[in-house]
Amino acid sequence: MDKKRLGKSELKVSVMGLGCMGMSEFYGRSKDEESSKTIHRALDVGINFLDTADMYGMGKNEEFVGKVIRERRKEVILATKFGVIRGENGSFLGRNGSPEYVPVACEASLRRLGVDHIDLYYLHGPDPKTPIEETIGAMSKLVTKGYVRYIGISNIPPEGIRRAYSVHPIVALQSEYSIWDRAVEAEVIPVCRELGIGFVSYSPLGRGALTGHIKQVENLDEDDARRSHPRFLGENFQKNLLLINRIEELAKEKGCRPSQLALAWLLAQGKDIVPIPGTKTLKHLEENLGALTVKLTAEDLSRIDKDAPVGIVAGAPYPERQ
Repeated sequence: MDKKRLGKSELKVSVMGLGCMGMSEFYGRSKDEESSKTIHRALDVGINFLDTADMYGMGKNEEFVGKVIRERRKEVILATKFGVIRGENGSFLGRNGSPEYVPVACEASLRRLGVDHIDLYYLHGPDPKTPIEETIGAMSKLVTKGYVRYIGISNIPPEGIRRAYSVHPIVALQSEYSIWDRAVEAEVIPVCRELGIGFVSYSPLGRGALTGHIKQVENLDEDDARRSHPRFLGENFQKNLLLINRIEELAKEKGCRPSQLALAWLLAQGKDIVPIPGTKTLKHLEENLGALTVKLTAEDLSRIDKDAPVGIVAGAPYPERQ
């Protein structure tokens, strides 16, 4: 597994990471045993960049990941996030990036993960009540104390990226980026490249849509959050299926799976792009790994640009409640 330097840090992450969110919540039923095998297999093949957050499963995902990697901690570059606040019933209550909350959130994550430091600690989106300079200032104290090695930010607009960077070096910006959601190309990625910030792509497979496995939303588990996601509903999903079908056609011509084509496309967008496809099964992990052998020509990339221009996806990126 090839490695690359993340931003200006000393972190050398695998060219593709592993998102662990779905192992605890949002994407239907999961089995801890299968999820554990998936993490271990990822580590075995050289994927060392694992991503979680305190809000995934309301802490349960951090606990699970921490337990699985306990004997292999030195092999892992561990990333987690804070700032999204949820109620006991799972409801979304807003964001908290206040300086007072930062050390409290970090201490809780360290405890759940069972580690003495976090390699990459993200602010999980802007807190409208707190200037980002104050949040990053508090996060920088965590670095000084050795609880956090590097600071990242997630879902922050260009102006906020600059303001955050002015306080403390930002190693990575995490945001949604895929063939069907290219909004970050206009301003976010250029700012990251100007400042030397690595870009971590979450939902690189469009929350599973670009795998080609989802043809009817009704076939998803009853508790699957995508059943209420705007891009998987009604006319939006029918429009998005047209794009998915075009991706499937090109993948067939290349002799690969649609998911592999989608990940190969992301990897071709720049050495600073690190996709973190999430999966909870060995089968899908192996499928994703196949993307590393897919080589896209300039003609392939041009065709994808034509078939999937910026703004083609139908539907908002999140349900209103989020």
